[in-house]
Amino acid sequence: MLKIEKQKLKTYIGMKEITEEEYLNFLKNHEFVVVENQKVKLFKEWKINKWGPEKEYKLESTTVWSFPNRGDWATHRGDYPGNFSPFIPRNLIEKYTNKGDWVLDQMVGGGTTLVECKLLQRNGIGIDINPDAIMVTKNRLDFHYGPANVDYKEPIIKTYVGDARNLDKIKDESIDLIVTHPPYASIKRYTRGKVKGDISQLSFPDYLQAMKEIAEESLRVLKQDKYCAILIGDTRKQRHFIPIAYKVMEKFLEVGFVLKEDIIKLQHHVSTSRGRWSKPYYDFYKIMHEHLFVFRKPKKGEKVPKLSSNLIKLM
Repeated sequence: MLKIEKQKLKTYIGMKEITEEEYLNFLKNHEFVVVENQKVKLFKEWKINKWGPEKEYKLESTTVWSFPNRGDWATHRGDYPGNFSPFIPRNLIEKYTNKGDWVLDQMVGGGTTLVECKLLQRNGIGIDINPDAIMVTKNRLDFHYGPANVDYKEPIIKTYVGDARNLDKIKDESIDLIVTHPPYASIKRYTRGKVKGDISQLSFPDYLQAMKEIAEESLRVLKQDKYCAILIGDTRKQRHFIPIAYKVMEKFLEVGFVLKEDIIKLQHHVSTSRGRWSKPYYDFYKIMHEHLFVFRKPKKGEKVPKLSSNLIKLM
């Protein structure tokens, strides 16, 4: 079992649960929140036309995923900066968990993972350093779901303002699956310096240290032989490739995870600085993919594959 120094955890804010009363008061007085200078609408009442993907939907079976239609069922919207397609948590939740299991997203953003937890009858915990993100998440969860002809049991969903480096209200080895989408270093500065602890404000070396501490806490709370999935992308600087994803992967391997999958997730309709260039010709290729790393926490005493656990030593 990985031991985290208690002194280290005290340097980051603890988890504070946002109550229903706090959310309703916020909703009463706000029509939107601003994330990375982008307005994200809050809905007083949702009008939902469909509750899931199209009938043709099937679980992914290869290590290349592509969703030209990002998914717009239930309360999923593409208006939260940097949020991922709901097809991603849906695939991971259906593959790696059962009904009633606990799923954690400690950088929950706009709440995509927790909406899928609610629809798929998984208990969920969502955490974000930005209080406004948690209000968006609670707003996306603010719908009644009772499918006909299905024995549906409402799952437990909890939301907290907190730092992913200090999961102080989550017990050791209590989580069945982690699905999260961290900032890609400082490509998007989500809170524009307004929220202390926002790792998208850090220098690249400090960001990588933060990701290592997040990996340590992830390993602590995850059950043995269970999975932690993170979607992470890369960028360019002065026209050269910066491998953010592999640097983050190294941090998760360093703390004791083993790599189960490296899934290439293709990107469509890219509108960020990763794909916005003015000239008709460039001396480089535009980045149109992300990495979905699926890590596994080894069992106690397990002999892990050397290639996965000692990758850094081999490079």
